[in-house]
Amino acid sequence: MCEAMRRERVFLSGDYSSSAEFFVTIAVFSFLYSLVATVVYIFYLNKYRENSQRPLIDFVVTVVFSFMWLVSSSAWAKALSDVKVATDPDEVQLLIPACKDPTNKCGSVHGPRWSGLNTSVVFGFLNFVLWAGNIWFVFKETSWHKGGSRLAGSAPDKQAGTFDQQPYNQGSFDQSGSYSTQGSFDQPSEYSQVGGPTSYSNQM
Repeated sequence: MCEAMRRERVFLSGDYSSSAEFFVTIAVFSFLYSLVATVVYIFYLNKYRENSQRPLIDFVVTVVFSFMWLVSSSAWAKALSDVKVATDPDEVQLLIPACKDPTNKCGSVHGPRWSGLNTSVVFGFLNFVLWAGNIWFVFKETSWHKGGSRLAGSAPDKQAGTFDQQPYNQGSFDQSGSYSTQGSFDQPSEYSQVGGPTSYSNQM
C-alpha cells in the first residue's frame, strides 16, 4: 500500500473452478477406463467377444466419454477465457484501492503466462477427436455391425438362388402342342410327312 509495510489482499471477481474440476474429472475417469480397456483388449479379448453385451457396453461408454470430452473442453475453454479477463493486469489494478489514487502509479512486474492452460484446452479437444474416432472401431465389434454385415452378405445369395431354382426348360411350350424342341427329331409330329397330308395342292 506504499504506507510502511501494510498489505492488503484483493480477490479477483468470478469463480471458474467448477469448469476446471469438471474437465479434470472427465480426464481422470477416461484415463482409468482406458487402462481397464487396454488390459481387457490384450489379455481377455476372447472373453470380451464371447458375450455380445460387452462390446455394446464398451460402445455406449465410448460415445458418452466422447460427448463429455466435448462438453468439458468447451466449458474449460470458456472458463479460461474468463480467467484471462479477470487476471488481466489492467483489470486487477482497478480492484486495488491504492491504484485508484491519481498520485500513485501502478504497473505489473510480470505478465501472465497462458501456455500451460492453452495447451490443456488443445489436448482436451484432441481427446474428443480421439474418442470420437474410436467409436467406429468399437462399433465394429458390436452385434449391430455384425448383424448388418450378415444381412448385406445374405441378400445377394438369395437373389442368386432365385435364378437357380427354376432353370430354363426348352420344352416349356409342349403343353400347348404348338412348340417342342426336346425329342422332336425322334418322334413324329403333326407337321411330319408320316400320317400327314401329302401336299397342299391335293387338299385343294
